[in-house]
Amino acid sequence: MENTYFRKGFGLKSEIAGRLTADYHSSVVEALRANDYQLTVGRLTFRLAREFGFCYGVDRAVEYAYETRTKFPGRRLFLVGEIIHNPHVNQKLRDMGITLLAQRQDGEFDFSNVTPDDVVIMPAFGVTIRDFQRLRGIGCILVDTTCGSVLNVWKRVESYARDGFTAVIHGKHYHEETKATASQVMKHPGGRYLVVFDMDEARMICDFIEGSGSHTALEERFSHAVSPGFDFERDLMRVGLANQTTMLSGESLAIAEEVRKSVVRRHGAEAAPLHFRSFDTICSATQERQDAILTLLQEPLHVMVVVGGYNSSNTCHLAALVHQHGVPAYHIEDANAVDVGTGTIRHQPIGTKTETITPGWLGSSTIIGITAGASTPNNKVGETIARISAVAGADLERALG
Repeated sequence: MENTYFRKGFGLKSEIAGRLTADYHSSVVEALRANDYQLTVGRLTFRLAREFGFCYGVDRAVEYAYETRTKFPGRRLFLVGEIIHNPHVNQKLRDMGITLLAQRQDGEFDFSNVTPDDVVIMPAFGVTIRDFQRLRGIGCILVDTTCGSVLNVWKRVESYARDGFTAVIHGKHYHEETKATASQVMKHPGGRYLVVFDMDEARMICDFIEGSGSHTALEERFSHAVSPGFDFERDLMRVGLANQTTMLSGESLAIAEEVRKSVVRRHGAEAAPLHFRSFDTICSATQERQDAILTLLQEPLHVMVVVGGYNSSNTCHLAALVHQHGVPAYHIEDANAVDVGTGTIRHQPIGTKTETITPGWLGSSTIIGITAGASTPNNKVGETIARISAVAGADLERALG
């Protein structure tokens, strides 16, 4: 009988290595790394964060997708949503003949065109239990690229549900990863979850735990962010904290601490362990990239450019972290956002969901910080540096020797 579930790769790294290099390698990035993450180009000095771009989980997911195309050259290949939140990478997969499955208006992925003879790749974010069961029911070949850090969170929230604790997840309720994580609690009868987006929402929960606040206000605020049949009085008696791996780690830890304090005030310090559990599921790659930003911000910087998908949570948080420290930050999705002809930059301002075009953004700036989200390939970082150099009339090729 044919094996229909794979999650450990096909041993084809040597076969795909050349294509991966051609698609994502950057000599510019390698030059910065070799020069202690700094490069002077004319009047500009670029400083690159020491941790940036593809993390291990993304590397693995992309490699696995390329291996899958090589392993099954004659089969139709589908991908549940996006492999990662980067338009360049997802387009590369389309160019390889992989069809990205879209969500219907009701939020369900459309699997109507998938047959038992097809191959379906599950993304680095994972998929919900329901989607996994639907695909298993079709009988197609499944290639699972779910990130190991995400799997760790799944184990944590499942343990909460098993022990009768509600999983309080710091994340975005509409994000693929958080949806998949929340679904894990439903493996157990009575499993419950609640998703909080930020400290403001967490404090609403804390107030209720301590005896103030109303059901009505919470039901309105969290109508799309709780498990079916959620009862705030019943289901906030015992809570366990978890997080979407790409959130700001400092905020996740602060939210957990606020909830812990409220539980202590409600139940007392001795009884608190019976009502509260916390997590050790901060993604190391997310943490390292955020730490690298903080280190870079200790040096003089006139402006910072953050490269990555607008729907990439970890990229948005990197940009927000820069903004919080008072350095002008431009979150761009692709190097093409830097217009050499006009000197403008097309970017997504921090805290918004719409693009804007800013003229004269570079001005007299001479020290440029560069970083990229965990789903951004090196070549997009290198192309961004090249375009910024061109805006300043600087000779990048000469600087590279």
